[in-house]
Amino acid sequence: MSDMSDSPAARFATRLSFLVAGFGIACWAPMVPFAKLRLGVDEGGLGALLLCLGAGSVLAMLATGALSSRFGTRPVILFSGFGLCAVLPLLAVLPTVATLGAALLVFGASLGSLDVAMNIHAVEVEKHAGRPLMSGFHALFSIGGFAGSLMMALLLSLGGSALTGALLGSLLMALALMMAAPRLLRTRAAEDGPHFALPHGIVLLLTEGGLVDVKRAGFGYMFFAIAMTLGRLTGDVLTVRIGDRAALLWGGIMAVAGFGVLTGAPVAAVAWTGFVLIGLGAANIVPVLFRQAASQNQMPAALAIASISTTGYAGVLLGPAAIGLVAKYAGLSMSFVMLAGLVCLVPLCSGLVARGRASA
Repeated sequence: MSDMSDSPAARFATRLSFLVAGFGIACWAPMVPFAKLRLGVDEGGLGALLLCLGAGSVLAMLATGALSSRFGTRPVILFSGFGLCAVLPLLAVLPTVATLGAALLVFGASLGSLDVAMNIHAVEVEKHAGRPLMSGFHALFSIGGFAGSLMMALLLSLGGSALTGALLGSLLMALALMMAAPRLLRTRAAEDGPHFALPHGIVLLLTEGGLVDVKRAGFGYMFFAIAMTLGRLTGDVLTVRIGDRAALLWGGIMAVAGFGVLTGAPVAAVAWTGFVLIGLGAANIVPVLFRQAASQNQMPAALAIASISTTGYAGVLLGPAAIGLVAKYAGLSMSFVMLAGLVCLVPLCSGLVARGRASA
């Protein structure tokens, strides 16, 4: 596939790709309230705008597996990564709903395409390394999210504009991509076989979570994110020791336990413990699923990963709406019970998804 598949340079380039993806979406998130004020839209209008980002991501994900299979992942990673750099500053200044919606569609398409291509690239690098690397790669996405949100928060709190933050973010991402470019794998184009596939078989199975005041509510997500990052930084070593099946089984059990703690928490400290358990439990589920998808023989690895990414991202789009609907009619606690029930599928299906201790 490549002349340097099992090299530190290829692993470094893969980590930079994940870092850029996490950094890019984190730079946009703090700009959302500024966009709402600039355009004068209500929550419904803002939701429609954000749906443009999701729609762009899903549409691009559907095509990226085929593009990566035909042309290799390197051009897709670079094209979509530089697309993020180009569009991000526009999100800070576009003056109408129509223009911002169009920009978010392109931004989402770039992000979705990068997400699929970098995971396909990561699977190839891991396969040639002969040992688990996926959890570590995904940890860089989380670290990029921390770095992007921290940079934007500091700039905005010091009186800087959203445009200044976006321009700086684009510059940093462009530099990272230029560093990665010569080190990315130059995979051969696939000459035979399909260039599009719907999820099926194991791929479909693999598809993919009043105690404090509102000012402190964000601590829950912070603890979750920190726990997930730590879990992914240690996840590769863990899966070598216990195998993919056990990682899914015990990770799923821990996440379910976290939801149980969260729904029954009498005080904030206990609730935050639940978020930590969910983060640790869920940390290595997605990296393991990508690795297992790439190793199945029912469809090309690139298309399998694209199918999982697309279906999983659709869950990200539909999840908040479903939770809100359940919370409206059955209460917020019941919506978390619903999530816990869905997470139970992970340990229950672990034996079907990953057999034995095989990991790479």
